[in-house]
Amino acid sequence: MLAALNALKPPTITRRGALLGLALAASAFAATAQAQPAGYPHNGRVVIVVPFAPGGATDIIGRLIADALGKRWSTAVVVDNKAGAGGGIGTELVARARPDGYTLLLGTQTALAVNPHLIKKPGYDVDKDFAPITQLASTPLVLLAGNKSGANTVQELVAAIKAKPDAISYGTSGNGTSQHLTTLMLLNRIGGKAVHIPYKGSSQSLADLAGNQIDMQFDNMTTGLAFAKNGQAKALAVTSLARTELQPGLPTLAESGVPGFEAVTWLGLLAPAGTPADVVNYLNREVVAVLESAPVKARLAAQGFTPKPMTPDGFRSFIRDETRKFGELIKTNNITID
Repeated sequence: MLAALNALKPPTITRRGALLGLALAASAFAATAQAQPAGYPHNGRVVIVVPFAPGGATDIIGRLIADALGKRWSTAVVVDNKAGAGGGIGTELVARARPDGYTLLLGTQTALAVNPHLIKKPGYDVDKDFAPITQLASTPLVLLAGNKSGANTVQELVAAIKAKPDAISYGTSGNGTSQHLTTLMLLNRIGGKAVHIPYKGSSQSLADLAGNQIDMQFDNMTTGLAFAKNGQAKALAVTSLARTELQPGLPTLAESGVPGFEAVTWLGLLAPAGTPADVVNYLNREVVAVLESAPVKARLAAQGFTPKPMTPDGFRSFIRDETRKFGELIKTNNITID
């Protein structure tokens, strides 16, 4: 009987047990607090600044991320297009914004890693003015050759460039663009020279490529592959290390006689410097979850992009490496903008 009564008594709580319980409770509270900063993001409207006009790939991806986050949070997440100066106007705007997590930047390779080497006073210092959140996605370019260029493979194009220096011409949408820099990377790697014909946009250069006024051009995946599919040019290779799911039969430059060649364009999400670390870390976890969701992966793939989630520190290191790489390329080739 006594044993039965003792079994009904509550367990004895020692001082050590009580302290352990309090520690566990505090740890659980801290984990909850870390998961979502107090009040964020429900104290205001989150704005993602896209530094280009509506309709392009950057804008489409910005709206995709904004829509997905808005649904996760049941709050307003909107895109604000601030175009101009190669992405510089919108980028500078976010650099000067209040660091509270409610104004974010859809950062581009050009604005973050290229323009600081081409523009004397870009209006922002990437390393000092921003808190990187994560890279979002990247996409390779496709190498196109004119139908009358005489090149049906990368090897044949390289041979033509080496055989007659400055006889082969290539189009781009301007000095310092990803098309221009990628072509220079290729020429530097193969030890060749070609004539640069800069245009005011890819549509103009592609028209001349179709008309055999120029011999070659790098362009974005969706446009470039569609162009080749229509028979207006020949797709020779992609610039990623691995083949693209959009056209797995198309080889990479790396496997076409230019070992290790990789040149991709990328996008990322950043906040103004000084944004609280808990907000940056929360945004990182939320955006990474969005990037890993099946619907977002499918939408990105349709644009030729692959998700590339990173930690905030990893993205900062990545930006620094890209900035260093493009700085050396620009200096070596004495690139200036008009």
